[in-house]
Amino acid sequence: MSTQPNNPLHGIKLEQIVTELEAHYGWEYLGQKIRIRCFQDNPSITSSLKFLRRTPWARTKVENLYLKMIKHQKN
Repeated sequence: MSTQPNNPLHGIKLEQIVTELEAHYGWEYLGQKIRIRCFQDNPSITSSLKFLRRTPWARTKVENLYLKMIKHQKN
């Protein structure tokens, strides 16, 4: 983390982010919070990763939700 000390996502893979969000919130909540089909219709880690890697705006929303979850867990 020494190369990007101010980036809380540095070193965290997208797969880990999606996996932790799904474990914490569940697919139903994720589909309500972030309205993307890969969270709403037959969700899976694989389909979510495929979509999020191609769609920067959706990835940003997922990363922001992850940061909020981490912040909430620390408090």
